[in-house]
Amino acid sequence: MSDAILMPVYNESSTVSDVLDTVRGYHDGEILVVNDGSTDDTTAVLAAREDVTVIAHPANLGYGRALAEGFAVARCRGVERLVTMDCDGQHEPAHIPQFLDALEEGWDVVSGSRYLPESEEVGEAPASRREVNARIMSEINRMTGWSLTDAFCGFKAYRLPSLDGMPLTEPGYAMPLQLWAHAWHRGLRVTEIPVERIYFDNDRSFGEDLDDPEWRYAYYMRVWRMALEEEQW
Repeated sequence: MSDAILMPVYNESSTVSDVLDTVRGYHDGEILVVNDGSTDDTTAVLAAREDVTVIAHPANLGYGRALAEGFAVARCRGVERLVTMDCDGQHEPAHIPQFLDALEEGWDVVSGSRYLPESEEVGEAPASRREVNARIMSEINRMTGWSLTDAFCGFKAYRLPSLDGMPLTEPGYAMPLQLWAHAWHRGLRVTEIPVERIYFDNDRSFGEDLDDPEWRYAYYMRVWRMALEEEQW
C-alpha cells in the first residue's frame, strides 16, 4: 500500500525546511509539496531538496486548489493513503503514524481536531476563529448527524480511492466544507483524532474581506450550501 504526505505551501520559507526535515523522521515515502505561487524564498528552499516532489503554481491559486491538485497527482502516482498537513509549523508530524493507523481501522477520512478535550493548546486561538468554527460545526453536525468539532484543520488523512470523482472545485479556504458535504452524501466513514492547537501568529490574514468574521462565515456557509445542492442535481 502506497502512502504519501501532501503539503500545500505559500510563502513559508522560514519554516518549510525544518518542517520537512521533521516529517522525514516519521515518513520515508513520498512527500508532495504544492508550491502555490510563493513570492518569498520558498521556491529556492524547495529546489535545494532532493527528497520531495514539487508541484509548482506560477501564481497563487488558493488553498483549496492546491489540495485538489495534490489529490489528483497523488492518485496518478498510485497513492492509496494520503496525509495532508500544513508547512507553517502548526502541525506536529509525530501524529503521522496515528493518522495512518486510524485509516487501517476502516475510516475513509481521519481529521485532526484542535478542539477535542485531549487536544493540547500551544498559544491562544483567536476568539473569532473559535466562534466561526463552532457555528460552522453546529450546522454540519445538524445536517449530517456527525459529532465533529473542527471543520478546518488541515491535518487529515484520506483513503484516497474514497475521493474518486468527488468534485472539489472551490479554490479557497472553504474547500473543506465542500469536501464534508460530498463525504456525507457518499456515506464516507469519518472520525477525528486530537492534535495540538498551535498558534504562532494570531494576526495572520485570510486575505481580502475574509478577515471579517461575518464575511468569512457567510463565505463558508455559501460553499457548504452550494455543495449540498450539487448532490441533489
